[in-house]
Amino acid sequence: MSADGVPVDAGRLGGDKITIVIADDHQMVRAGLRMLLEAQEDFEVVSEAGDLAQAERRVTAYRPNVLVLDVDTSGGPALPAIPRLRGAAPETHIVMLTMLSDPEIAREALRAGATGYVLKDAGEAELIQAVRLAAAGRTYLDPELGARLAAEVTTHPGPPDDLSARELEVLRLIALGHTNGEIAAQLYLSVRTVESHRAHIQQKTQRTSRAELVAYAREHELL
Repeated sequence: MSADGVPVDAGRLGGDKITIVIADDHQMVRAGLRMLLEAQEDFEVVSEAGDLAQAERRVTAYRPNVLVLDVDTSGGPALPAIPRLRGAAPETHIVMLTMLSDPEIAREALRAGATGYVLKDAGEAELIQAVRLAAAGRTYLDPELGARLAAEVTTHPGPPDDLSARELEVLRLIALGHTNGEIAAQLYLSVRTVESHRAHIQQKTQRTSRAELVAYAREHELL
């Protein structure tokens, strides 16, 4: 039992279901999110938290697959808490839910270790997709924010691997969790061209898996 009287690792009792903790300081928002998420047959909301301290306790106790965390949850700034949460429960992936459509905040959240960043005014399907991707260890970023980040000209020194401007765009979108088809649609390229860029990126960076490319993009501050 945890200090809250919660059975440790209770989230694992969900079997094949994706277990979720919701953290938001508005009870009505939490109720709406629970209703939305539990309407999915493969989702199980195992607990809720009304502030950041509660969120940390619930995550430590339940160790859910996914924590849906409001950026503005009371109890302190949420972004600095992400590394603590990830350290306490490395198997729990964090989806940030927010009204803040600032690309820099989204960038900071991903750098801190969040797996998803969803706007509160997005469609319900986006949050559901973000939770599923997060549970699989894949990144989800609001599409509009992803496009804005990919289009930004970075002020940081470029990576030391002679990546072209187009390859940088493709690498950013890969690191943000987009498929080859989605990247092709966003950049108005053919899937074959995206595949070619991806092969060149992997060759130049000596990174082959998506996880390695995400780590490379974060290392070089491309997100």
